[in-house]
Amino acid sequence: MGKYILKRVGQILVTLLIFQTLLFVILTALPGDVTNRMLTNPDIPPEVRERTRQALGLDDPVLIQYGRWLGNFLTGNLGVSYSEYPKPVIDILLERIPRTVVLFLTASIVQFVVGFTTGRALAWRRGGFFEYGSTVVGVTLYTVFTPWFGLMMIFIFGARLRWLPLGKFLDPVIWRNAEITGLADSASKGNYVFTRMLLTASIAVVLWLLLTIFTRNMSTRRRNRARLGGTFLILATAVGIWAASEIGYLAWDIVKHMILPVVTITLVGFAGTMLLTRQTMLETLREDYIQTARAKGLPEKVVRDKHAARNAMLPVFTGLIINLPGAISGGIITETIFSWPGMGITLLNATTSEDIPLVMGTLSFIGLLTLTAHLVADVTYAFLDPRIRY
Repeated sequence: MGKYILKRVGQILVTLLIFQTLLFVILTALPGDVTNRMLTNPDIPPEVRERTRQALGLDDPVLIQYGRWLGNFLTGNLGVSYSEYPKPVIDILLERIPRTVVLFLTASIVQFVVGFTTGRALAWRRGGFFEYGSTVVGVTLYTVFTPWFGLMMIFIFGARLRWLPLGKFLDPVIWRNAEITGLADSASKGNYVFTRMLLTASIAVVLWLLLTIFTRNMSTRRRNRARLGGTFLILATAVGIWAASEIGYLAWDIVKHMILPVVTITLVGFAGTMLLTRQTMLETLREDYIQTARAKGLPEKVVRDKHAARNAMLPVFTGLIINLPGAISGGIITETIFSWPGMGITLLNATTSEDIPLVMGTLSFIGLLTLTAHLVADVTYAFLDPRIRY
């Protein structure tokens, strides 16, 4: 297993080098340079433009610029944003990345759970009203025009019923009056609370993984009870801590703003997982070991959940991990509709404002995330199915 992981890490590093090289080629292939904007300003003399070129290293040979590009990337120096000058690109990315990752990771997990559970049921109970109804509803939502559907969700649940906020990351009125020591503006307060929410969620996930590991050798009934009770205890503790906190209402405001985009992404995308699960489940049910399990007299629930569904989950789970970076990088439409200040809307604004360093930094993050997701998918698949290692 260790040899396999080292081999895949080496391949990922080579691919990352090729990806960064292509980004540099695209950057240098653009006509002109960043000082071209100075030509349209009559108040800036030509010598100022030339000094700016020298300060940015644009008059150096291409190979020197390429070496500087790779060195800056390895050290985390992605330059300074033009549109938010003099803010470094890395600071902007560190602020926006968690918002996008949390939003789409939450939506992807909910979408996976709903799609896998529904697809498993469709494959097990074929030919009934539930199968036809779920398939029609899922495919209809999967093919719906996402911007229109998002606007309808905002109109119905935000404008008409007023159950949820219309969009954005937080409510400016609530956050303007909030008092957090050492912080004055709403953006800093939002980042402060959001970071602590991420820390709480990370601790909860680690505790849940430890619970899963420690209960794997128990009997099926005891394991299910222990995991259900432990999960409830972890969630209740996390919610209780935030409810008793002085900034708990601020965390709830962020959660409320997440509900509409998460529900929208889940409804639009769960049909893909559902249909893939149904197909892989049907193929698994034809395998010989399923017939052997039934011949042994095992209960149908055990055959379905422990033998058929567990093996059918492998390609579905791999697809979830591999498609996650694409969902995050393709979140421009969703983030624009709901005014969610994440990576998608950052990339859109940087492109329209010709903020080259921010565009390249965003694309570098997307590429790194995609390669990391492929590595995680390969290692996870090899761990779940030992045949892949060989």
